[in-house]
Amino acid sequence: MKNNIYKILTVMVLVTFVSACGNKDNHSHNKEQKTEINETQNESEEVMLSQQQFDALKMKIDTLTLRNMSGYVEANGTLEVPPQNEAAITTVIGANVVSIEVIEGDKVNKGQVVAYLSHPNIIQAQTNYLNAYSNSNFLKKNYERQQKLYEAGVGSGANFQKVEAEYQVSKAMVNGLEAQLQLLNINTVSVRNGTIAQRIALRSPIEGFVQKVEVKTGQYVEPQTELFEIVNTHHVHADLMVFEKDVYKVQKGQKVNFIVQSIPDTELTAEIYSVGKTFEDTPKAVHVHAEIENKKGNLIPGMYIKGKIQVENNEAKALPESAIIKEGDRFYVFSVVKGNNDWSFKPIEVLLGSKDSQWISVQFTDSIDNKTQFAYNNAYYLNAEMKKGEAEHAH
Repeated sequence: MKNNIYKILTVMVLVTFVSACGNKDNHSHNKEQKTEINETQNESEEVMLSQQQFDALKMKIDTLTLRNMSGYVEANGTLEVPPQNEAAITTVIGANVVSIEVIEGDKVNKGQVVAYLSHPNIIQAQTNYLNAYSNSNFLKKNYERQQKLYEAGVGSGANFQKVEAEYQVSKAMVNGLEAQLQLLNINTVSVRNGTIAQRIALRSPIEGFVQKVEVKTGQYVEPQTELFEIVNTHHVHADLMVFEKDVYKVQKGQKVNFIVQSIPDTELTAEIYSVGKTFEDTPKAVHVHAEIENKKGNLIPGMYIKGKIQVENNEAKALPESAIIKEGDRFYVFSVVKGNNDWSFKPIEVLLGSKDSQWISVQFTDSIDNKTQFAYNNAYYLNAEMKKGEAEHAH
């Protein structure tokens, strides 16, 4: 009987031990399983793009920017250049175009030849000058001779005065014809030496780019006809029209954000350097001129622009709408890290603030390094890819 009791106790101890070991193994297994699930979830909250995918999606990435999210005056206008940076090239004499040396879009330096002209009138002007110069030299010698006779008391005073008048008239004639040849860019020294130019050069009065060519080879052009237009686009600026109700808010030194209609995806910035003092009639607005700070692309005078003048300085961290997604009642953006040839995108929760056009101010629930880069577009695509990854891990 006693031995049976010992046997029963031994069996109970063994069962308890085995049961405890089983529970311990199950607990360990469950813990490992939970760890694996958490790691899977962390991995799924990431989107990886190859360099090829990155380029195909035309991803835009950048650090956070500070923007003025309120206190704007909207203003539209055009790109313009100051009058001293535009030039119309004309001819002062009727002539035929024998050669055109530039085409539209060419860069030209100040004094560079853009075309050559030729006409019998040009040759005649040089001939007239040479005759007048020779005649003036003859009259000068006669004048000097009569002057000596008059001073010696031998010559007649009337003869001397007549010769002096003729000489002065000839000098005026020579000076006038010489000035005409200089307007034609003809070297008068060469003409006096007997060299008659068959053609004359038209030169650019400023440095810039050829905007228009209004002439053809062989064409006869009248005096003062505009043949070429040169524009120095280096000094292109924003010319905005501000309506009467907003004029009092605008002043020199304020910043302007604007887009050019032909480059809609690029925002340019400028600073106001001049505010007009008179109103245009239609519409009743004043011109506001602003120097462009970050010139990009091919900025051509006459391009239409849409801008906003910052009249208050309320800056906030902001991202484009295309960088933000909504999940339930929460909002997220994607941070970006590049490793080798792959790009990693991870969602970060943000709180939204004020909106201005396509930009929204954001605040982060956790502190963010200023050097952190974010996806500025395709947030919904990245979110879809992330959900796809979560679904694959769930299976």
